[in-house]
Amino acid sequence: MSKGLDYEGLNENVKKCQYAVRGELYLRASELQKEGKKIIFTNVGNPHALGQKPLTFPRQVVALCQAPFLLDDPNVGIVFPADAIARAKHYLSMTSGGLGAYSDSRGIPGVRKEIAEFIERRDGYPSDPELIFLTDGASKGVMQILNAVIGGQSDGILVPVPQYPLYSASISLLGGSLVPYYLEETANWGLDINNLRDAIQQATFKGIKVRAMVIINPGNPTGQCLSVANLQEIVNFCIQEKLVLLADEVYQQNIYQDERPFVSARKVLMDMGPPMNKDLQLVSFHTVSKGYWGECGQRGGYFEMTNIPQKSVDEIYKIASIALSPNVPGQIFLGLMVNPPKPGDISYLRFEQESKGILESLRKRARIMTDGFNSCRNVVCNFTEGAMYSFPQICLPPKAVEAAKNAGKHPDVFYCLKLLEATGISTVPGSGFGQKEGVFHMRTTILPAEEDMPAIMESFKKFNDAFMEHYEDQRAGYSRM
Repeated sequence: MSKGLDYEGLNENVKKCQYAVRGELYLRASELQKEGKKIIFTNVGNPHALGQKPLTFPRQVVALCQAPFLLDDPNVGIVFPADAIARAKHYLSMTSGGLGAYSDSRGIPGVRKEIAEFIERRDGYPSDPELIFLTDGASKGVMQILNAVIGGQSDGILVPVPQYPLYSASISLLGGSLVPYYLEETANWGLDINNLRDAIQQATFKGIKVRAMVIINPGNPTGQCLSVANLQEIVNFCIQEKLVLLADEVYQQNIYQDERPFVSARKVLMDMGPPMNKDLQLVSFHTVSKGYWGECGQRGGYFEMTNIPQKSVDEIYKIASIALSPNVPGQIFLGLMVNPPKPGDISYLRFEQESKGILESLRKRARIMTDGFNSCRNVVCNFTEGAMYSFPQICLPPKAVEAAKNAGKHPDVFYCLKLLEATGISTVPGSGFGQKEGVFHMRTTILPAEEDMPAIMESFKKFNDAFMEHYEDQRAGYSRM
């Protein structure tokens, strides 16, 4: 008789769960690193791990909150600026016992109020702090809402393909059904409403009731920004189909072109006016992990609910209460993100300089990487409009596909492993995010240091072009080595 945690007895949903961002490629990269090979981890959006320096002001404030005895030191004003000291006192006054005490299960009321004020400034419409829940990163919030929506295998969630595997993994873990809708690469990863209708129809035929739709804007792994027209179509579609819209907007600060700014799903909904703006159930997610903050390890996130019935809000609060409290330092980071230094504050100029420097560098790196990929043999890549990833299509020759099959690997996994072994560049195969049959991609972050990017792209081009030459078949119209 097997024991409770023997593999044979494990929850089958756990076994089905896959998370490509830290899958086979990441494990192999870690092995190579232990063997002494230099690895460039571009597999995950983890800015500080690739050299991004933390912003000074929020770290000063949180340092004082973590060590409040420093506030009593007569020399504190020599080390810390007055506005950081004032802000630390502001946040400590909101807690009942400092950062070491539990907060309300929804998060500190004062921080939720600051987030509501941020949302109102961004969208032009009031936000209710009572409908904002703070979470340990946006991922925990997504899982919390999916858990509330999914009751079993017959409950479906519309998810974009390519998608961030948080969604496929969480839906598998919760025992639901992922219903894919494909983004159009040739239309800069835009969304065709007809694809959504087809996806619903196919799911219904299988006995699946679609309950919610996910959008990732700006896109991960695809890097596009959804247009207002596209968002309006999505809102109308969700209203017609009675779907809750889950708007993953964690990259809203990561915008690298001026023609397609970020516009929140909530603003689009509210701009539609009554009665439409009352008809859509919407949950929006944000985090301190991305943007120019990159504070992934702090695990600060939130979700805001719009048009969700109060009884449902109460049930979500009940489930949040099981974990007692989201981590409090992460909550402080959220407050600082939505309420940064203002013009006239002592720390404003430095904060602006640091923030703009990071965003401008990311914009340059997005261009260097896109241009680099497009200069390579059999590689095509849309420009990264937002987020922090490139998702180039790799046109693999038939002989490479055959070699991958003989090695027992998916073709893009085979390619990415060869790339890792040859260059130390750790990426994620497109199959980990979903892609159309017979089409291959890989995802890489644009996060390596700006000064290192040209050499990285040169290393990639050298590998890729040699790989293509090796596997190209003259009979299929390719040159041969």
